[in-house]
Amino acid sequence: MSGTGPTLEVEWSILLTACSRSPAPEKLNRVKHLLQSPVRWQLLFARAERHGVLPLLYRALGEFRDAVPKDQMNALKQGYETNVHKAMLLSRELIRILGHLSEAGIQVMAYKGLALAEALYGDIALRQSGDIDLLVRPRDFSRVRNALTQLGYLPQASFSVTQENAYLKSGYECVFDGPAGRNLLEVQWATLPGFYGVDFEMGSIFDRAVTVAVAGQKMKTPSPADLFLVLSMHAAKHVWGRLIWLCDIARLMSVPELDWNWIGSAARQLGIVRILRVTMLVARGLLSERIPLEAERNFPEEAEALSVAEETQSQIIGEVTVNVESLSYFRLMLRLRERRTDRLRFLSRLVFTPGPSEWEAVRLPRPLFPLYRLVRLSRLAARMVGG
Repeated sequence: MSGTGPTLEVEWSILLTACSRSPAPEKLNRVKHLLQSPVRWQLLFARAERHGVLPLLYRALGEFRDAVPKDQMNALKQGYETNVHKAMLLSRELIRILGHLSEAGIQVMAYKGLALAEALYGDIALRQSGDIDLLVRPRDFSRVRNALTQLGYLPQASFSVTQENAYLKSGYECVFDGPAGRNLLEVQWATLPGFYGVDFEMGSIFDRAVTVAVAGQKMKTPSPADLFLVLSMHAAKHVWGRLIWLCDIARLMSVPELDWNWIGSAARQLGIVRILRVTMLVARGLLSERIPLEAERNFPEEAEALSVAEETQSQIIGEVTVNVESLSYFRLMLRLRERRTDRLRFLSRLVFTPGPSEWEAVRLPRPLFPLYRLVRLSRLAARMVGG
């Protein structure tokens, strides 16, 4: 794979090949060649699990059962079947939730997860299942929460009215525990925490929504163009740390009807041109995904983007864990923004936007609620000094 150096371990080579969208004959020949070398199977499977791509690895190795030790192939098959069962469970629960919210007259969208698996992979079993994600309009959150309670879903966090109103402006999600387990559902009224300074307009995303079928049930999900923007930002927020996010991006890049001119215009308006360029470069470097000509025209070469992409690829292959509350992480987020105004917005929101951790650390009466900005500033300064 390009961009990963000549000393790439065979386990990484197998995993990246399994994740790539190379033509089937080419992929099979590549895997066949790699399997001639000694393979640390447990390491390979652990990486696949950690990066959320175990189903893709199972499919890639399915043609070479004789080259994989029987016990190892059985373990991989068991992991794949476990994911299938979980996807089916989540599908049933997603359909139940959407039906209940529809009856309550609340419009929501299926986001990531199962809807993304159907839209990009054509099979919910090929994308490793985690939880259920829903997008809602901010004004509908309280109604959604109350409706979900009727289904046995309870939010993990409990806020006062003042705190909830503030969190709907600065936060982006609420995690729910359900009858089938903890952390089963995430309801998002924004795509990122507010301090990142990238404010997607949720109403417009709803207006551009498309329809997909999950387990035979039609449901709304963000358009491919919106997904490309939103998922690129999500991957950047996590420093592109899991291969499944790059697999999603690679498949979105190949959607024939993707309007790159619109994406480019939206990216320039949001100030995330560099972030999208880095995302495409990392997908190309690790997964050999071709960047479409129209994308190249809208996101031209840039030295800083190339530098960040190369560093990111090295971190992924080196399995470097990034502390998202460290000074180095915040510096990276600043490097990723091409406009000075966006960098200043990020810094000001980061420093002066309190959240649940501040509300929990210090109890202030309601009239003093604005002082939580100072609490945020002092706690952030202490972390920076300590880190």
